[in-house]
Amino acid sequence: MLPRRNRHILAIALGSSLGACGAPEPAVPAPLSEEALGAVTADAGAPRQELARAVDTLFTDPALGETRAVIVMANGKIAAERYGAGYGPATRFASWSMAKTVTATMIGLLVADGRLTLDQPAPIPRWQRPGDPRAAITIRHLLQMRAGLDHTEAGPVPGESSEVRMLFLDGRDDMAQWAEEQPLEADPGAKFEYSSNTTVILADIAARVLTDNSRDPEARRRAVADYLQARLFEPLGMASIVPEFDASGTLIGGSLMHATARDFARFGEFLRNKGSFEGAQLVPRQWVEAMTTPSPRSPHYGLQTWLNRPVPESSGSSPLFPERAPHSLFAMIGHMGQYVLVSPEQRLTVVRLGHSDAAQRAALMPRLADLVELYPAR
Repeated sequence: MLPRRNRHILAIALGSSLGACGAPEPAVPAPLSEEALGAVTADAGAPRQELARAVDTLFTDPALGETRAVIVMANGKIAAERYGAGYGPATRFASWSMAKTVTATMIGLLVADGRLTLDQPAPIPRWQRPGDPRAAITIRHLLQMRAGLDHTEAGPVPGESSEVRMLFLDGRDDMAQWAEEQPLEADPGAKFEYSSNTTVILADIAARVLTDNSRDPEARRRAVADYLQARLFEPLGMASIVPEFDASGTLIGGSLMHATARDFARFGEFLRNKGSFEGAQLVPRQWVEAMTTPSPRSPHYGLQTWLNRPVPESSGSSPLFPERAPHSLFAMIGHMGQYVLVSPEQRLTVVRLGHSDAAQRAALMPRLADLVELYPAR
């Protein structure tokens, strides 16, 4: 018979061993499908299995909503590309608010041409009447979403949203006029307020500059479409993109452009390369740097572009993931989960297009961060 002390030691050892036997085994990931593995190239710039699984999760986890397209560009090449059922490389997807960044780029071209300056009063005739306080609004204020106009992007009653009223209700036939008629609710420059109406005002300014203040809808539409095509879309090879205009000929520059996932990725890469494409500097490098520089009133927003920067607690939460990716990462973000994430330090552009509600987008962001983290910063 074992001595008492040895029996005690044996009992502890057996208990530990039995406890270990009863412990749940770590979950083994399910094998990746041929579709998941086939979406990733051999030279992806990241571990192939891990990248395939990160992309696959975006399509297969119902908590994230519906993912319709994903493209990962690494070191200037496609590293992964996948589509949901019914979608493919030729599908045009709605940009929603990702269009804002394209509109800001158009304004940058007009600034480079010497036809606008950042700190000039916005050339809106109704604002220039004597005594109108809106005369203090500058192009920079509009680009940084701090014009001070009474625009409410969203609220508990959809019909009371300035965006909904402008796009679908009383402002739909002349969106810029409706947006420009709104009074101030804050001093120009004093506070950040995200607003699709503000971007439509920028689109109106572009049309005024390009047509010498014509109010003819067809002349306005043609002038802006031709300018974008000649100066941006054609040089970039964005053959799929279709911008929408309202009945007055104003580009719906805050929310409605349609393009393939590849063309959205192409635009992201163009911004990653600071306005350069295949050796041609289409937009001044300094303009892209300005687009990705924090506003004085919003560290997470530049010129119509979201930035991966921490947000003060009083301002809510970041729409990105500043704790998990370089702060130099920036993004085009659209309604219901459209993203073009651009990380210059990682030589990375990620496109995710789909349909996710607010709760699903909250679950989606960590998964996108998982994907981005597969690429080291340089």
